[in-house]
Amino acid sequence: MKAIRFSVLASCVLLSGCSMWGFVKPEGPPSNAQVYAIYRQTVLKQSTSADVLAAFGQPKYALLSQSKSIIALAGQKEKGYKTWLNMVAFDENELIARRKYVFIADERPRQLFVEPWEGVYFDCKMVLPREVLDEPYANENARRIAILKQIGADTRKDTSEVGTDNEVIGVRGMVAGQAIDAVAVKLSGSPALAARLTDPGGLEFEHTGFDKGLLRMVVEDDVVTVRIRLGSFAKKGKISFEKEMRAE
Repeated sequence: MKAIRFSVLASCVLLSGCSMWGFVKPEGPPSNAQVYAIYRQTVLKQSTSADVLAAFGQPKYALLSQSKSIIALAGQKEKGYKTWLNMVAFDENELIARRKYVFIADERPRQLFVEPWEGVYFDCKMVLPREVLDEPYANENARRIAILKQIGADTRKDTSEVGTDNEVIGVRGMVAGQAIDAVAVKLSGSPALAARLTDPGGLEFEHTGFDKGLLRMVVEDDVVTVRIRLGSFAKKGKISFEKEMRAE
C-alpha cells in the first residue's frame, strides 16, 4: 500500500511540477517542537523578562515585538502556509511572567496523501486574578465559565498590545479569541457542558474558520492551563489530545 501511495504521489509531482513539490517539502526551521520548547522554558511567577529574552535567543526566522509588559516572538514560513507565535506577559511592577502563550497555525492547501491539513495548536497558561478566583459563584460550572471569559479577555488584551507591531500576532490573537468565544457561546446555552472542560479529551465545539475544535481547561491553585486544537489537529481525535495533555 505504501508503495502504491508513493507511486501515485510521485506521479502527481511529475505531472504538476514544482508547485506540488512546494506543498510537500519542509519549509525549514523552526519545528513545532522548537516552538513549544520556547514556551515550556518560561515558568510563571518565576521567569523574568531577561529569562524570556534569553529563551527567545537571537531570532533568525521571526520578529521580536515588545511593549512595557509583553514580549512576543512571531514568524512565518517562507511560503506563508505556517505561522507561529510565542508570547509572554509580565507583571508590570516586578516584570515576572504572569501569562504565556504558544500558537502554531498550518494552513497549507489540501493535497493528496499529505497530512496534516490546515489546523491550529494554541496553548496558554495564566496566573488568575484574585478577584476572579474569590468571586462567590453559584456553582463550579459558573466558576469555570468566568475563568474562560477571563482567558479570552487577557488573550485579546495581550495580543492587541503588540499586534500593531506584527500582523501575525494580531491575526493569531483573533483566531484564538474566536475559538474561546465559540466555547463561551456554547456554554451560555448549556452551562452544564462546562463540566467537560476538564475532561481528558476536552470540550468539542465548532469554529467558523477551522470547522471543528477541542478545548481543555485545567485549574490548579491560581494557575489555569488551556489547550485548543482546531481543524485537522482536532480531528485527530480525543485520544491524541489526551496524550498531549499527559506529556505536559
